Amino acid sequence: MTAHETQATSPRSRKAGDTRGTLIRAAERLFAVKGVDGASLNEIKRAAGQRNAMALQYHFGDRAGLLRAVLDKHLPAVDARREVLLQQYEDSGDSDSGSGGDADLRSLAAALVLPAAAKLADPDGGREFLQIVAELLNRPEPLVEVVVTEESSIYPWRRLLEPLLTSESTAVFHTRFTAMRFCHAELAARAAARPREDDRLFTSRLVDLVTALLAAPVSEQTARLLRERNRTSTARAGRTSAARTRP
Repeated sequence: MTAHETQATSPRSRKAGDTRGTLIRAAERLFAVKGVDGASLNEIKRAAGQRNAMALQYHFGDRAGLLRAVLDKHLPAVDARREVLLQQYEDSGDSDSGSGGDADLRSLAAALVLPAAAKLADPDGGREFLQIVAELLNRPEPLVEVVVTEESSIYPWRRLLEPLLTSESTAVFHTRFTAMRFCHAELAARAAARPREDDRLFTSRLVDLVTALLAAPVSEQTARLLRERNRTSTARAGRTSAARTRP
């Protein structure tokens, strides 16, 4: 055994790891119930049984560091599952066919839903994780960058989905993000309820609904309102430009 291995398995090292894990589990529970900003750090320390006032700061720095640790505990598994589904979709040739059919959309809807839904069966904070993510994405000012990191599987998912959506759906109405918010809101509601013996029917129906959301056309009424808004914005910009060039 090397010196590094001896150090990694020393009682002090194990105790530090236990303290960190206990704080993360306490944060999962309280963030899920009270919200990421609603649970105080003192509450989390007490729930973790930590008498050391500096334990949380030592391991995580601040609230943002603690939240990052909670998300980092779960996101890699979600991303790994999604990457497998996306690779299967690409290997099937559907991504190159350009058909844009319901089967393509459902495959990509499933790639959004299923990896996250697997957390319903994770007894180590998975259900709390789903509630936390839903809160972050469904805030008035969503904290997208906290959930969708640079290495996130959401980026290849977005890329594969883009050719199947209208330009208005992606550039104007942000349909992909709406699908993400809806998906996680439904998963959070399921996670907050009593555990079921089987989530397969719920998950399959959620894939149906996300597929329908992604496929939703832009109605003529919505398109007309969009054209009116664009004309108003263009006219306002023209008046502003003219005012700036007056002598």
